[in-house]
Amino acid sequence: MGLVKSMANEMMKEIGNKSREFYEFVLPPVDMHLEEDKLTLIVDMPGFKKKDIKLSLNGNILSIQACKEIPEEKDHSIICNQRPNMIDKKMRLPIDVKQGEETVTSAKYEEGILKIIVPVQKHGKDISIE
Repeated sequence: MGLVKSMANEMMKEIGNKSREFYEFVLPPVDMHLEEDKLTLIVDMPGFKKKDIKLSLNGNILSIQACKEIPEEKDHSIICNQRPNMIDKKMRLPIDVKQGEETVTSAKYEEGILKIIVPVQKHGKDISIE
């Protein structure tokens, strides 16, 4: 019976690793809300600390990088670990941001949620209709 249990533990560990690798590659989930004067991004990043997260905006490409330290605990073995240890996501924003004119200067990270507000610059002039 010990062999079956050991094989099951190894299989669960491998499934967890593949799941985590998929999450690190494809996710985190991002919601975007476009208003007249701003684009708000809400990114789910539970388990990370503010100091672990690096953001940059180059033109209309937003880069989110995060890496957390995993303490090694020798008093127990991990059977399944699906939470991501790192995130490296680049996404194209649906607004026109010229390189060198990026105006995002801060973001807020609270309770596992990262909130970024990007000011939207209007191009052209509103025309009134008589």
